[in-house]
Amino acid sequence: MALSRREFLKASAAAVAFAAAGASVLNPKVSEAGDAGIKWGKAPCRFCGTGCGVLVGVKGGKIVATKGDPAAPVNRGLNCIKGYFLSKVLYGKDRLTKPLIRKGDKMVEASWDEAMTLIASKFKESIAKHGPDSVAMYGSGQWTVFEGYAALKLFKGGIGTNNIEPNARLCMASAVTGFMTTFASDEPMGCYDDLDLGDTYFLWGANMAECHPVLFSRMIDNRLKNPDVRIIDFGTRRTRTSQMADQYVRFNPQTDLALLNAIAHVIIKEKLYDEKFIKKHVVFKKGKENIGYGLEDKFKFTDDPKPISFDDYKKFLEKYTPEYASKLSGVPAAKIVELARLYADKKRKVNSLWTMGFNQHVRGTWVNNLVYNVHLLTGKISRPGENPMSLTGQPSACGTAREVGTFTHRLPADMVVTNPEHRAKAAEIWGIDVKRIPDKPTYNATEMFRALDRGDIKVLWSQVTNPFQSLPHLNRYRKGARKGDGRFVIVSDIYPTKSTEVADVILPSASWVEKEGFFGNAERRGQQWFKMVDAPGEAKSDLWQTMELARRLGHGNLFPYKYAEKEIFEEYRKFTVGGKDLAPYEAYVKARGLRWPVVNGKETLWRYAEGHDPYVKAGEGVKFYKNKKDDGRAVIWARPYEPAAESPDKQYPFWLCTGRVLEHWHTGTMTGRVPEIKRAYPAAVCEMHPDDAKRMGIKNLQKVKITSRRGTIILPVDLNGRGKAEKGNIFVAFFDETKLINELCIDAYCPISGEPDYKKCAVKVEKA
Repeated sequence: MALSRREFLKASAAAVAFAAAGASVLNPKVSEAGDAGIKWGKAPCRFCGTGCGVLVGVKGGKIVATKGDPAAPVNRGLNCIKGYFLSKVLYGKDRLTKPLIRKGDKMVEASWDEAMTLIASKFKESIAKHGPDSVAMYGSGQWTVFEGYAALKLFKGGIGTNNIEPNARLCMASAVTGFMTTFASDEPMGCYDDLDLGDTYFLWGANMAECHPVLFSRMIDNRLKNPDVRIIDFGTRRTRTSQMADQYVRFNPQTDLALLNAIAHVIIKEKLYDEKFIKKHVVFKKGKENIGYGLEDKFKFTDDPKPISFDDYKKFLEKYTPEYASKLSGVPAAKIVELARLYADKKRKVNSLWTMGFNQHVRGTWVNNLVYNVHLLTGKISRPGENPMSLTGQPSACGTAREVGTFTHRLPADMVVTNPEHRAKAAEIWGIDVKRIPDKPTYNATEMFRALDRGDIKVLWSQVTNPFQSLPHLNRYRKGARKGDGRFVIVSDIYPTKSTEVADVILPSASWVEKEGFFGNAERRGQQWFKMVDAPGEAKSDLWQTMELARRLGHGNLFPYKYAEKEIFEEYRKFTVGGKDLAPYEAYVKARGLRWPVVNGKETLWRYAEGHDPYVKAGEGVKFYKNKKDDGRAVIWARPYEPAAESPDKQYPFWLCTGRVLEHWHTGTMTGRVPEIKRAYPAAVCEMHPDDAKRMGIKNLQKVKITSRRGTIILPVDLNGRGKAEKGNIFVAFFDETKLINELCIDAYCPISGEPDYKKCAVKVEKA
């Protein structure tokens, strides 16, 4: 039977999506594995927050193959290109295998005892001279739950400082504060099943085809089965996602705030909202406006939310007509009306998905609030197939950074250090005096490195991340690390990086299946794995390293474990009971992951929903039960449009946006060691619109000098790449350690979340 043009286009799009997900790539070694003596074990993928399940093949003490796990519900046997090459990411030729200590300008091999003795002495000296807030730990969403929990416990319950932060502050903090301010609980109410069950998908700043390709393939598969599925891609640049979407909606940077308010304006004006849902499940509030951009050192912000009425909210929205939003955003007014009606259509199951386009935003908390507003106005939330969901960039940004709470202001399971009841519960579980836990946060990630630059922090230990490539306004912080005057930097990693370059001590770490682990993914799914191979040389797990420092500082009593991983997990699980319940450790050993809350052995797919969430009683329908202050109701926020911290002008006429590409992950530390991936995408380029290039006399692949108020970089221009910049915009990926694009980025951040804006700053472009 002949295909219609529409069916052909949809099938073609699906083929591209599956190719992007690596589904067509097969490893011949895997298919022959049955007779090859390979021993297989389960693990979640080491890369992004999707949480794909993989099978790891071991032979002769080495990983020889990996393949998608057919029994894993997340990916159902699929891998993306990064997952396909997992067997190679740990075997780069320059793997770190021995501790190294800086002596003069050289890094010299040392024993573990010598390295840990030096580190402990620096901690003791700094604490004695300058107090506990002079030392800090910087980790990541790549910590296992055990590692993050141990670091949190040592610093907050042992040393007595809240100076601990994860790099999730750079990528997911606005999602956290968005959830917390709207629902009083972090993490989404929906799950990946919504990708299979919905029919309308609004993507906001989410290049899913490259950054979450396996999830995107599920959405495309849904569209193949259901001809009514529509995908709308909101973006400031065209991507592979745009190519496969039903609509690409280009908007001017920062104006997503105005667009979402305009969508809400239309929904209310045309009475498309769900009046019964709003009356039963929603309250309205307004916070501070013109709240600054976090550019000053020691910037402090305290919101002052005030309750308002539905009528007050309607009055607030009067300004945001489609015509007004169109002038700001460049999106036609008629298109805004069309999209608002699509959001509100009672016959359609609507999902909103976003990543860094929302979160790395000087108003990141606000824009998260605004997308929830639309779902709350229409009642399209906590239902199978229709939910808002933030997608995550690291394998345990949710499970470790967010749920364990490795931020300066957090404790596990939504608890915070400023709440005396929360501190008391932590002290009871840890068996310490509650006075040991400080009652005030110290520094968010950006402020932590500003404090190192100023000399307020003397000793900083970085684990499982590469801050001296990933921070914005990078020149300042790289120089700050090497100022001397008592500053001392420790970096634990598996390869040499831009961060090990500035370290005083480098510790070789075990990674992924070289240790026992537990990650939590973006749909609240916790996944466990066992150690499968030994780490090379003398490399040790970050958990061992943290507990060894604790012992040497006199806090070994905090870690009295025989089977550390299991005992830490069961101790941490005590925090989660009552809404974020985790299952016993053995349940995860047997399962391919479980989505919390897990009550009576049953996981939860949709939170806050009667018949799905065990904490919602019969007859309640939907209950946002964690928000006790507002009687189990969610908050619709009046949040205005405000401009970016820095916008183009005559001197710097282009917007710069940074981000990721399909092949590489974050700073390229692992993917850059895989020859096949390196050949596929060897170096960063500058995406530019052909009309801008023609006007400036710039030809394809010609080198240009890109300059911001903070730095300069030289790159070749790419006019024919997979990503297509809009006029007046350029895009550069940040994986390339030889071209540090983050030197140009502004270190402005959302004052509520502390998350920097990597997506918007002003630059000029000249021929090199």
